[in-house]
Amino acid sequence: MNTLTGEGVAEALTGASAVVDVSNSPSLEGSAALEFFETSTRNLLAAAADAGVGHYVALSVVGSERLPDSGYMRAKVAQEQLIAASGLPYSLVHATQFFEFLQGIVDAATDGATVHLAPVLIQPMAADDVAAAVAEVVVGAPTYAVVEVGGPEQFRLDELGRSVLDAQRDTRSVVGDPGARYFGAAVAERSLVPADGARIAGTRLDEWRTRTSNGQ
Repeated sequence: MNTLTGEGVAEALTGASAVVDVSNSPSLEGSAALEFFETSTRNLLAAAADAGVGHYVALSVVGSERLPDSGYMRAKVAQEQLIAASGLPYSLVHATQFFEFLQGIVDAATDGATVHLAPVLIQPMAADDVAAAVAEVVVGAPTYAVVEVGGPEQFRLDELGRSVLDAQRDTRSVVGDPGARYFGAAVAERSLVPADGARIAGTRLDEWRTRTSNGQ
């Protein structure tokens, strides 16, 4: 199945009662991400409508609407707008950053031997918990709204970056830089955390690290 060309999409959705859209652009660059999400989502929505799908669930990012400086986040917002306007019963799951991507955040913020991270709040979660949250939403009634999910702990992004480096015995140093950007976007204190009332996952960072280091 190719969601960009549409090849095989209709066949894959034949008889489906729900669609879980976790498609993701291979590029974070704004125009490339926008082209991917608009094309892929339109193809999926058209096939879902033809198949009579009763629940379209898409995974997105907590704070996407609060990070307009990020071309990728603007593309995610455009994707969500297409889904909301489609006429299909839908739910949008906004998840916080995955534990599995924390190393990538650090690497993207690295300049030489220094990592510049803003001292703002972040509330990451395990990918397994994200999958469980999406599954729970899929089997429920369409919400026609955003469902936010996050991890059980909040951290300062710069402190979390130091923790990531310490765990890897990495000698890079982290600077708490209020002006540091998050993948090109300016971030405020609560840009990356869910609002009150979000669904909270159970896996804590130390537990996830122990599990992954044991190969579980």
